[in-house]
Amino acid sequence: MGSFHDFITHMDWIGMILFLMSGVSCLLCLTVHELSHGWVAYRLGDPTAKLNGRLTLNPVSHIDWFGLVLLLTVGVGWAKPVPVSIRNFRNPKRDMAWTALAGPVSNLIFALLVLGIGSVVFHWAPQTKLTPYILLFIAQLAMLNVGLALFNLIPIPPLDGSKILNACLPDRAYLWVLQHERFFVAGVLLLAWFGVLSGPLSLLIGWVMKGLCMATAFPFELIVYYFF
Repeated sequence: MGSFHDFITHMDWIGMILFLMSGVSCLLCLTVHELSHGWVAYRLGDPTAKLNGRLTLNPVSHIDWFGLVLLLTVGVGWAKPVPVSIRNFRNPKRDMAWTALAGPVSNLIFALLVLGIGSVVFHWAPQTKLTPYILLFIAQLAMLNVGLALFNLIPIPPLDGSKILNACLPDRAYLWVLQHERFFVAGVLLLAWFGVLSGPLSLLIGWVMKGLCMATAFPFELIVYYFF
């Protein structure tokens, strides 16, 4: 009994709370991102995501658990890609670009909304012992959304940015990219794993977060304090 009491007493509760916050934030960000891909594809004539049960806010339907663990531990991960059949689109390249763009845009909108809620909490809600944790969760959720959006806008396959860029490519170049996409996947993972992208991404995330904080009156100083 004494050993159990010592275990509870010495447990890093703050670290556990922060880890749980990270897990919940990742689940929310990835779910919104993938759902948005599927919903826009459905609106453009492709029912594949709907038929596969992906038009849902249930994170279990979207999460690749191995990718989630990597995201939480090393900062590089992924969700289950939403299945899309470009044959169902009226204009395959254009509609695929809109479908790809939906994910990052949804994350930026989500970040704007949560920072708006955070602004209300910061300026108007009663200040209690829970308030700093609520603001930290909101800041973390916004940061992850912005980071996920900007990372996916990089125009390298298989990221969303490449599908947006593909809409501007000639058909021959477009087909070449599709045929060699698996090689680009390894390249993106290596670049992310070795931190090549972290510097430029951190700079861009800071700029975007500052703009969103200005738009919502959320104190950017808190973002800097927590994350920069």
